[in-house]
Amino acid sequence: MSGDDVRRVRVGRRSVEVHRPDKVLFPGGGAAKQYTKGDLAAYYRSVAAFMVPQLRGRPLMLERHPDGIDGPRFMQKNTPEHYPEWITRAEVAKEDGTVRHTVCDNSATLVHLADQACLTLHRWLSRVGRVDRPDLMVFDLDPADGSRFAAVREAAERLGELLDELRLPSALMTTGLRGLHVVVPVDGHDGFDEVRGFARDAAELLVAEHPDRLTTAARKKDRGDRLYLDVQRNGYAQTAVAPFAVRALPGAPVATPITWEQLRDPELGPRRWTIADAAEQARARPWSGLTGRGRALGPARRRLDALRSA
Repeated sequence: MSGDDVRRVRVGRRSVEVHRPDKVLFPGGGAAKQYTKGDLAAYYRSVAAFMVPQLRGRPLMLERHPDGIDGPRFMQKNTPEHYPEWITRAEVAKEDGTVRHTVCDNSATLVHLADQACLTLHRWLSRVGRVDRPDLMVFDLDPADGSRFAAVREAAERLGELLDELRLPSALMTTGLRGLHVVVPVDGHDGFDEVRGFARDAAELLVAEHPDRLTTAARKKDRGDRLYLDVQRNGYAQTAVAPFAVRALPGAPVATPITWEQLRDPELGPRRWTIADAAEQARARPWSGLTGRGRALGPARRRLDALRSA
């Protein structure tokens, strides 16, 4: 491979190779811009200071597109032997053995994953050493029709109000696809079954109040035109798209943290940010209010049960 086919990127104390940096991963067309592997690596390097803290210590599932978004996709759990030795691995139990997941603990790992045409990083809701105890709870607001973002906005507002009433801090993120994620930091005391059960009960309370607009029905045929409040990501070994991860769509949209105030922006949509401008949003630190330890679910569970029985 010639020197023109390899670009060395300085990331902290490491030099990371990006092979074939001019390879097009996102073909242009219409309003969508063209982006190369070099562009992807540069983007992940630009948001690493904000993204790595959201990934550190968490097993990852990697969505790779070696030939770009128009080529085949594969989901990677096991870390290949050829990955650099300085990349963190985590052995996680599964039913018939173990999986050696990649863990992104530093900026150099993020750039290396870009070199591997890993477009999207999906993170566990728990951390290495306590993989059975999630410290995040996620609600995925998925509209029946991708054009109905007003329904997503309304559902997010209602869910945010409920979480405030339960005294649980929460944060918003565009998914880069169709909807929004509402993320709740929890203290890691409860197991996945308890966390998912709490999320399900909270979602069903909202559905009971707005049965014509919201649903928790897992089957699409049972949802009609109602917005789906998906809590299934709160199960063991399930993943959610990571903050600032790029999605495999034309124009390279990004799953982007936002503030609750930005929810009211008429220009907001699930693909509002791309690799061209997501770093600017990252520097605004939209999740700066989510500091400190996650909340215990016990007091919130008692408040939720009181609302459900009222």
